[in-house]
This record gives sequence, C-alpha cells and structure tokens, in this order.
Amino acid sequence: MAGDGGNNNGNSDGGSNRDEEVQIQIADSSKAATSSTHEVPMQNSPVKSWQWWLMVGVNMFFLIAGQTASTLLGRFYYNQGGNSKWMSTFVQTAGFPVLFIALFLFRSKTSMQTITSSPAPKTSIPKITLIYVVLGLIIAADDLMYSYGLLYLPVSTYSLICASQLAFNAVFSYFLNAQKFTPLIFNSVVLLTFSASLLGVDEDSQGTTSISHGKYILGFLLTLGASATYSLILSLMQVTFEKVIKRETFSVVLNMQIYTALVATLASLVGLFASGEWMTLQGEMHAFQSGKLSYVMTLLWTAISWQVASVGVVGLIFVVSSLFSNVISTLALPIIPVFAVIFFHDKMDGVKIIAMLMAIWGFISYGHQLYVDDKKGRKTTVSVEETS
Repeated sequence: MAGDGGNNNGNSDGGSNRDEEVQIQIADSSKAATSSTHEVPMQNSPVKSWQWWLMVGVNMFFLIAGQTASTLLGRFYYNQGGNSKWMSTFVQTAGFPVLFIALFLFRSKTSMQTITSSPAPKTSIPKITLIYVVLGLIIAADDLMYSYGLLYLPVSTYSLICASQLAFNAVFSYFLNAQKFTPLIFNSVVLLTFSASLLGVDEDSQGTTSISHGKYILGFLLTLGASATYSLILSLMQVTFEKVIKRETFSVVLNMQIYTALVATLASLVGLFASGEWMTLQGEMHAFQSGKLSYVMTLLWTAISWQVASVGVVGLIFVVSSLFSNVISTLALPIIPVFAVIFFHDKMDGVKIIAMLMAIWGFISYGHQLYVDDKKGRKTTVSVEETS
C-alpha cells in the first residue's frame, strides 16, 4: 500500500467496458517490478485517474472520522463507568452488519477492473474462508490487547506506543509486500511518529496512581504487541488482495471487512461469556453515570464508528498500501486531542499544537510523494504512446 514508487496494476481488458469501469489501481512498487523496466508498460498503468484520487480521499475521511469518533466514544465509555474489556473488544467489530448496505449498493451499481489485464481466476472458497478465519481471530486478539492497554495506561503512553505501529509496518511491508521507501516517505513516517510521541511527552493530566505497577507493565507490553499485530494485519490484507483474491472491486474490500469482523465478533462473544464479564453488564449499565440510554447509544455508535474506520483502513490498503493506511491512522492521533478539547474540555497547549502541525507536515510529505509518482507515471505513459 503506501509509499510506493508508482507502479500501479490495472490495465483495462477491453475498450467496450472502459467507460463502465471505475479505475482504481493498487500502487505496487515491488522490487521485482522495478528490476525489469521493460515489463512495466505492459503490466502496469502508472497513471492514477481522478476516480483513484477520489477513492483515496473518501477512505481517508472514513478512517480519520471513524477512528476519532470511536476513540472519543471509547474514552467516554470508560469515563462514565464502563469497565468490561471484552465488551470494549466486542464493539470494535460488532457493527459489521451495517456494511451489508454498502455491499449491496456497490454490487448493484459498481463495476471495477481486475489487477491484471487477463480475467482473474476464481478464488478457492476453502482458501479464502481459511484466510478470513485466521485474520478474524488475529483481529479479535489485537482488539483485546488494545482494550487492555487503554484500560491500564494513561492516554499519553497509549498514544505513544500506538505510534510505533508505523515502525512495525515498515518492517512487515518490506518483507511481505516488497515495499519501496523514498526520502519523502521516510520523512513522513518519522514526522508522524514524532508527532504522536510529543503527545505522550506532553500529557500529564492522567497519572497511574490507581493502577498497580504490574498492570502498567502488562498494559505497556500488550499495547506494544497490539501495535505490531495491527501492522501485521495490514500487510497480510495487502498480500491477500494482491496474491489470492486478485480482484480490484470495492465489494472485495467490504467482503474482507465483513467476514473477518464476523469471525472477530464471534470470538469476542466467546470471550465475553467464558470470562464471566457478561454477568456484570447489567450492573454496569445501571451504574453508567449518564444513564442507561446513554450506555446503549455509546456502545452502538462506538460499534458503527469502528466499522467506518475499518472500511477506511481496508480501503486504503486496497487502493494505495498498508503503510499509507498506517500513516493516515497515525495522523488521526494528534487530531483526536482537538475534539477532546471540544467535547471533554481538555487543555490544548503549545506542544499539542506542534504535534498536530508535525502530523500535517508528515502527511503533506507523503502526499507530495504520491504526486511525484503520478507525475512520473504520466510522463512514462506519454513516452510509451509516442514510441509505439
């Protein structure tokens, strides 16, 4: 996904279908592709259409808005007296049924092109089912680790550790996705990581006086593990899209999200009942400071927000790369305090403002790399057309 040099798969199969197809390309700057330049014009179409940029923008909005809303609602849940780790895990994937509406609409109205010029072979049902089950179980474990981390750590430390996901993703993307790094992309990753880290250094309003040292260490390790696992999930999804499914439609993205979320939700339910936490939920609802209705609505909209964010995550993996998806996810970390000031009356000091500006700078750096890649791709296309 992100940080590609601009080799995008997706030549059209025929002129008659070209007007009906929404062309969005996966930016796949693999080392294998760049090593044989004479194959690029035949196998890749480097020019990104306006539909591709629109898809990137829409998915970015979904990710940032969904992640911000879900994080604020998750904090609200804990602040108002919520304490169930498995319920917090459950709502991160339980909203997946709303995606069936989008799946129906895209299946009815949208047709997109395949990754290769030849028709993609049908994916083996047992193979894709196994992939969905494995990814779903990994997602459930990842969500649980994040729930523990948020419960046992100050928000500052939690955000600081979550920023490490970019470093983990860089490693996984290099080995699993043949990701190519440029100075601009490296600059973006460093800036976004430092931006999130500044929030950790600045935060002093939430201490750990009520948390034992053992739980603090546990929360630290679990959040670190969750960040690494999250990055692994993104890279595995990219591999699945490119090597297994081999189809470039948004319905494929939604299928990935729906079925992995279904598995993760079922796993969370098993954990909820096996742990015995389900017996405390009624008392938790009655003790919720803002009331029973607020308790239900908080969980409901948290679930929906997580699904909006997840569609953005998977969508960016699909149209760009796993690294770019992670960069945008990290960009939201400095944005969240702005909304926290509005809704929770948190203090916005100079360090937080600097962190937000650094995040924007990092994002612009990455966006400029995409622009450079697109510009080079257009020149390459013109040169090929002139010589042919």
